[in-house]
Amino acid sequence: MSGKDDLIDALKALELQALEAVAAAPDSEELEALRIQFLGRKDGRISGILRGLGGLAPEERPAVGAEANRVKALVQEAMEAKKAALGGQGTGAGPGLDLSLPGSTGWRGGRHPVTQVIDELWAIFRSMGFTRARGPEVETNWYNFQALNTPLDHPAVDEADTLYLKKGHLLRTHTSPVQIRTMMNHEPPIRIIAPGMVYRRDTPDATHTPGFLQLEGLVVDEGITFVDFKATLAEFARRFWGPDTMVRFRPSFFPFTEPSAEVDVRRVITRPDGTREETDWIEIMGAGMVDPAVLENVGYDTERYTGFAFGMGPARIAALRYGIRDIRVFFDNDLRFLNQFAQP
Repeated sequence: MSGKDDLIDALKALELQALEAVAAAPDSEELEALRIQFLGRKDGRISGILRGLGGLAPEERPAVGAEANRVKALVQEAMEAKKAALGGQGTGAGPGLDLSLPGSTGWRGGRHPVTQVIDELWAIFRSMGFTRARGPEVETNWYNFQALNTPLDHPAVDEADTLYLKKGHLLRTHTSPVQIRTMMNHEPPIRIIAPGMVYRRDTPDATHTPGFLQLEGLVVDEGITFVDFKATLAEFARRFWGPDTMVRFRPSFFPFTEPSAEVDVRRVITRPDGTREETDWIEIMGAGMVDPAVLENVGYDTERYTGFAFGMGPARIAALRYGIRDIRVFFDNDLRFLNQFAQP
């Protein structure tokens, strides 16, 4: 008989011993001792047999290894079945379980209220034909400012407002660079929503934080007019705030849009007693027609293509929806506050 046959016979004999011992184990402590005895990596009996592989010819070793794996799997399976039959005796479970003790429940997570608002905003724009786009949070001056028609002597470029990194990079101050990257990589038509984190050198207060979520949109195609711009944002506002919502566009200025506008809404609130009340005008976003200079920076033909862009802060939108006056409460991680927004 060869050395290979001897080892295989030894493994089969060990299989029978292990299965008999496991079947007779009276409790989980004895079962654990058997696991160490037969399957232990260092001193287990199966491991001891495998140490004899070194004395075999290379072509004989695979057969012994395969048999050892078969025996180990079979013994392990028998131990798992025995453990289940014992019901975890000696571990505080099974027959020894005290049913008078209160049960423990796992922590139930939930989406942050600002995340819930972002998801709702995205669902509205997706139903209007928009797709979602992303970009890096670390940008260059060109993507963050110059390509967006913002000269380097603009106050927003100053270190008092922007967080600069090494080698000329910075933390993006808005998600508008995603618009530039999208236009540089795709030909019109373009209809995107770009949510993401942005960073500014702001002192935290009731309406500002150094890092916050922003959501921007961009539409570029042939024949896009100011009428399309107003109709799209008015439709969004009524879907989000309610069909009775009034929308107002006020002239404003942004380097990357011309003409530019601030978008305000005036909502109709129904009180618990059934009475209806109009709110004051509330600003929800900045927007405008894409400046032709921005389209030229990405190589678009401004005689052929036009577009509009808009941007809003989901935290501000959430604060307006829930009547919250200080947005810092969104980020204090107070579970008493966050649990109010938990969804089943």
